[in-house]
Amino acid sequence: MESPVLCSTVAGFGILTLNRPEALNALSLEMIRIMNEALRAWRHDDSIVAVLFRSSSERAFCAGGDIRFFHRVATATGGPAAGSALLEDFFTEEYQLNHLIHTYPKPSFALMDGIVMGGGMGISQGATMRVATERTRMGMPEVSIGLFPDVGGGYFLSRARGRSGFDLALTGRIIHAADALFAGLADVAVPSGALAGIDAVLEGAAPGTQVAALTDYLRGQALSLEAEDGALKKNHEAVDRHFSHADVMATLASLHADSSEYAVEALKLMSQRSPVMLCVTLEQLRRAQTQTIAECLRMERTIMRRCFEGTEILEGIRSRVIDKDNAPRWQHPGVEQVQAEEVECYFAPAWPAYAHPLRDLD
Repeated sequence: MESPVLCSTVAGFGILTLNRPEALNALSLEMIRIMNEALRAWRHDDSIVAVLFRSSSERAFCAGGDIRFFHRVATATGGPAAGSALLEDFFTEEYQLNHLIHTYPKPSFALMDGIVMGGGMGISQGATMRVATERTRMGMPEVSIGLFPDVGGGYFLSRARGRSGFDLALTGRIIHAADALFAGLADVAVPSGALAGIDAVLEGAAPGTQVAALTDYLRGQALSLEAEDGALKKNHEAVDRHFSHADVMATLASLHADSSEYAVEALKLMSQRSPVMLCVTLEQLRRAQTQTIAECLRMERTIMRRCFEGTEILEGIRSRVIDKDNAPRWQHPGVEQVQAEEVECYFAPAWPAYAHPLRDLD
């Protein structure tokens, strides 16, 4: 059976090709371990000058974590799955991978062609150059399944342009290349067909110039998207106004007072999300604004542990993926029922500092 991540080298570039197309490259623990091992080896290999992340599928770079796996492991325990060794390993090692990419000492390129969600954002957002295409469909829709935007989402969403990252986190909306560029979640957009020429560019570059050659090639292929207006770009003033409030209730009230198409759509999206996780997510992003990537990932690891101590995540996956009735029975009918103490519980230490699974991140 072919590996779910193909490791190769081309002209001094270490290349990681996500290769689980039947699952839209949804991340498995095996995939995470292959990437961690390769990146750690290449970090100290003088023959490797840079790293490239890409996909073998035209449909997706990576659609996120394998949430069917999460549900299977969690329900197999007969109750809250917080102590499951498989889940513990998955999130600890995934966040270690995210941190490794963000802090990698060599340049990295992520080809965000097709679907890029959740775990795919965790891989791509730490790259030196994040490359979108006309096929990019990007988002962090975790609140729709009773989760929060993890994998460093607090870090990169809280630093997106204006309050666009807060919109993405709380609505779970999906954006295209123009909005990804506007929000600062992509560095360049190129035609998807241009990606096929990358190997030739690298092979034709003189030794020591491969990174500059690829950067120049991608910049030279850049699409002009100035005339394209997505929800974030077109409505950036409204986004900043509505999503600058200190709590979710105030955000909803602000949106309710706005009859625009943008506000109506944002309200519709948020009404389908987990009320408690909307509140947790806003607090996550608020805290992450002043955190390092290591601090953010440690916080998110704690929140994730708390999520699997409850049932909101299982209900969300059941509704969206297992039964597909799209009628989740959330803990609360609305955010007005969510208490501050309930939100705070998600941030309460799950381990002593010396025993935190990500204690060694710096």
